[in-house]
Amino acid sequence: MSNDVEIGRGRQATVGYSFDDIAIVPSRRTRDSADVSTTWQLDAQLLEAPIIGAPMDSVTSPATAITLGKLGLLGVLDLEGLWVRYSNPEPLLAEIAALPDDSVHLRMQEIYREPIKPELIRARLQEIRDAGVTVAGALSPARTQEHWKTVVDAGVDIFVIRGTTVSAEHVSSNREPLNLKRFIYELDVPVIVGGVASYQAALHLMRTGAAGVLAGFGGGATSANRRTIGVAVPMATTVASVAAARREYMDETGGRYVQVIADGQVSTSGDLVRAIACGADGVMLGTALARATDAPGRGFHWGNEAYNKKVVRGERAPVEQVGTLEQIINGPSLDASGRTNFVGALRHAMAMTGYSDVKEFQRVGIVTGRG
Repeated sequence: MSNDVEIGRGRQATVGYSFDDIAIVPSRRTRDSADVSTTWQLDAQLLEAPIIGAPMDSVTSPATAITLGKLGLLGVLDLEGLWVRYSNPEPLLAEIAALPDDSVHLRMQEIYREPIKPELIRARLQEIRDAGVTVAGALSPARTQEHWKTVVDAGVDIFVIRGTTVSAEHVSSNREPLNLKRFIYELDVPVIVGGVASYQAALHLMRTGAAGVLAGFGGGATSANRRTIGVAVPMATTVASVAAARREYMDETGGRYVQVIADGQVSTSGDLVRAIACGADGVMLGTALARATDAPGRGFHWGNEAYNKKVVRGERAPVEQVGTLEQIINGPSLDASGRTNFVGALRHAMAMTGYSDVKEFQRVGIVTGRG
């Protein structure tokens, strides 16, 4: 059945649903929350919950990557961020948080003009490794060819290639594009790549051999893509479409499973629950973790769209600090805003609907009030 509507004579649009448009449905069975498992097997890494910290300077520093790792989760360091441009970025992080709105973008462009230093990439990844936690780093597609060897030689357990839109067939007339299929095949570490918003684009990325695909464009509260370039995705529909591509790819390959990770608009614990109900194996959290009192953004959140040299399409967004990283992940909750105790909320939702693990929970019933 087509999900298209006519928006004008001869022009159609596809109907999409956001996480706010849907809810999960309790079943006839419930389960004690103590009998529920939230663990996630991400390639060789067993995580305590299906949560990844986004590779954004306001979210993940070496220190917060270590904190997340010790909580049994995964923090991904932005290997194009301040931590690999400056030996001590703390004063600059404080300056960005204090900048007035009318000068923030220009000053951020100046700050991020400092070159990336391979020796700092090695040092930051080693710092995380020395703490005994899983090491993950992220590059954009544009920077991957320049820095991937430094990253792999430094030792990462998981390599993330993350951009606003990543395709397996990028066309460029001014530089050789990254051949994802050849690149991933030749690497000896699992690669997570994205974002994507459609079934077909996700299927193409899965065929490159990626261990995981990011569904969505990230950015969340910091992104102005809709306003500046007219691009936005309804995340419930996006995650469900990418999960459908995974099923197709499993049929093609005789069972090879690719992780689907929701990246964008997962701001509350309810969004986490609904993302998994739509078919995600895990979520990448940006805004939700930027609210931590120990997050490097100091009450602000931004991504690389905010200092893009050509088209600024992101914001330095203020976020209310609601507790430590540990409280946001494991509670306790002090209110019903859904901004703390993400793991507890997921566990409760699974128990309420009778599912024992995250993979089973992807089959939970969903309703929408639209249509």
